[in-house]
Amino acid sequence: MGAELNAGTELSMIANRTTGFLMNRITKEVSLLLVEDDDVDATSVERSFLKQRIGNSVLRAHDGLEAYEMLRQKKILKPFIILLDLQMPRMTGLEFLSVIRKDPEFTDSIIFVLTTSKADEDLVASYNHQVAGYFVKQEAGKNFIDVVTMLDSYWKIIHFPECAEKNASSLNTDLK
Repeated sequence: MGAELNAGTELSMIANRTTGFLMNRITKEVSLLLVEDDDVDATSVERSFLKQRIGNSVLRAHDGLEAYEMLRQKKILKPFIILLDLQMPRMTGLEFLSVIRKDPEFTDSIIFVLTTSKADEDLVASYNHQVAGYFVKQEAGKNFIDVVTMLDSYWKIIHFPECAEKNASSLNTDLK
């Protein structure tokens, strides 16, 4: 039984890579939570996903407060990656980082910053909140293609803790 599961998982991984569907190693789709107040920038990111033929769901929040509410209400499920702007109304990106890192349910969230701020204090504050990367919009490439390409590569190889734990426990149950 265990060998069949491993072979099936491996075939699924190969199929996912060749068809362009971006899913983690246990075939659960990775979603992107885009936290961006600027409609033009949000549209550019979404178009870049389409242009790169990435079929993952992209959910958008207009500020940190809306993003946190979406997470708490389970409108986006794990595994997910957050792409976060810093300069937003109501709850800024840095305030969002502070809140999410204090919430035990979301402390392990993978967050990349995509912002106009080149300020060293924003960069340092973001990394102090354990962001996975910091991108300046003006340097991110035409229509954010470079950022989207990086995310595409990133979630093809990353192991997500939530899925790994669930599947490890189901494997143990299957082997009993």
